[in-house]
Amino acid sequence: MNRFPADAMSLPETGAARVQKLFRTTAFKLSLAYLAIFTLCAFLALGYVAWNARAVLDDQIVSTIDAEINGLSEQYNSGGLRRLISVVERRSREPGASLYLVTTAGGDHVVGNVGYVPAAILATPGQSETRYGRNDSNAEAHRAIVRVFTLPGGFRLLVGRDTEERDRLRAVIGRAFGTSVAAVVVLGVIGGWLAASRVLRRVDAMTQTTRAIMAGDLDGRLHVAGNGDELDRLALSLNQMLERISELMRGMRDVSDNIAHDLKTPLTRLRNRADEALRRPSTPDELRAALDAVIEEGDGLIRIFNALLMIARLEAGSAREIMAPLDLGATARGVAELYEALAEDQGFTLDVTAQDGVVVEANRELIGQALANLVDNALKYGAPPDGGAGRIAVAVWRDGELARLAVSDSGPGIPEGERTHVLARFVRLEQSRSRPGLGVGLSLVNAVVRLHRGALHLLDNEPGLRVEVVLPLAQGDAVGAIDLERSEAR
Repeated sequence: MNRFPADAMSLPETGAARVQKLFRTTAFKLSLAYLAIFTLCAFLALGYVAWNARAVLDDQIVSTIDAEINGLSEQYNSGGLRRLISVVERRSREPGASLYLVTTAGGDHVVGNVGYVPAAILATPGQSETRYGRNDSNAEAHRAIVRVFTLPGGFRLLVGRDTEERDRLRAVIGRAFGTSVAAVVVLGVIGGWLAASRVLRRVDAMTQTTRAIMAGDLDGRLHVAGNGDELDRLALSLNQMLERISELMRGMRDVSDNIAHDLKTPLTRLRNRADEALRRPSTPDELRAALDAVIEEGDGLIRIFNALLMIARLEAGSAREIMAPLDLGATARGVAELYEALAEDQGFTLDVTAQDGVVVEANRELIGQALANLVDNALKYGAPPDGGAGRIAVAVWRDGELARLAVSDSGPGIPEGERTHVLARFVRLEQSRSRPGLGVGLSLVNAVVRLHRGALHLLDNEPGLRVEVVLPLAQGDAVGAIDLERSEAR
């Protein structure tokens, strides 16, 4: 049962739903995260700048105060308190002057341009930052860095500098920070919106394609933009997976078609023989012969189904987990030894040339079965057309990072245009239909080679057919990655 109604897949989205989907996208969330990180970094950077600017201005103010104190100290040393008061009075009237104040021991104002300062500040010699008021007002409207000295007779001297410039710079930095953060937030939200919208459009396109594939369009593929980003890599991987699924589905359809066509004749023959045995009066020997024929036909059908099941299992990759290091040369010599007597009986010369130490990561039984199929095919179809003595050659050798296995015969061979076609199931050439066989031998070999991530080539042996299997060497026996495309070129 379809769990997703067809109408639900095509319902248009409302604006609010699209906005909610946009806010839930990973791209938008990442944009907000980057925005928060960038804002924090900007805050720390501007805070560091503001702190250093304040420290620099404070140092300048203190340096100015020190210079004023040195000058007043010289005046006091040369003329005493009266000279100091005179100089303070003159300097207080100058534009942009520093802050000066001379008071009695009781805090009464003597001279200076400071109208108000907290009594605790005057009572505590040393440097501090405090509120103060000008002469024309006692309001605490300003702040300053001041230094207080106690003079002979209890008089107090205050020298300072207004921090208005420092505070103005701090306000400027604060406004710049606020404006910058606001601009960053706005631009970040807009950028996140655009990035999320772009990603969402591509994801929606992928979703529509996958829904079409779910609806039965197995030829549909995800769009690849070509910019190499993560969505492109995901689309390429999914397309490869879809291609593999489509290939398996085509294989299933081909198997079904092949079963329907190629098994119809032996099943019909099996049924006719059984029916004839029942309808015609026969002796026990004739019935036994009929049963033997029926059993032989049944065994042939069982072999066909077993071969189909084996090919299906290999194409599904279910035997890959039982692989182990395998000496390909030793395996070739063992299979050739099994067929040596049969080849001699049929008038063939079977030669084996195998290098030692050609180790592949493989399933021993499957590789042996594939090699046996190749030798068996060579015995069936590798006889020279002129009726002379046939020759079968089995060779194993190392080729760089690859292992190569070749089985050659001296028969009529396979035309170049048919070499890809004969790898399909139940395919038999016209010249071989008169000979025994099921038409699945090369299909099984091809499935075994593909399971081992290898390549199968059908070549001209001049005369005859040369079947060459290329496999990657075992990891411990080879250096570097396996390049099967290089083997295709060769």
